[in-house]
Amino acid sequence: MTKPKLKISGRLLKKKTRKSGFSAAKRCRFTSGELPESAIDYKNIDLLKSFLTERGKILPSRISGNAAYYQRKLSREIRKARTMALLPYSQNY
Repeated sequence: MTKPKLKISGRLLKKKTRKSGFSAAKRCRFTSGELPESAIDYKNIDLLKSFLTERGKILPSRISGNAAYYQRKLSREIRKARTMALLPYSQNY
């Protein structure tokens, strides 16, 4: 006796395709050699800005793809730059 096939609802089908996605694999830019480790410095504002959202929040490593070691280092340097008034704490609208 064969089992009846279950139909997948449209909502579940959309969710399934969204999960698989077509985005590129996230890799740490520092361990892959794309950026040198010495580039992480509170004075390197252009690099630090690329790890901030438009609201001024620090991007989490699950989004940026950074290794935990480099994510901690980046966060530390962003906080230093904010203290030195090189980066804003938040964007006021």
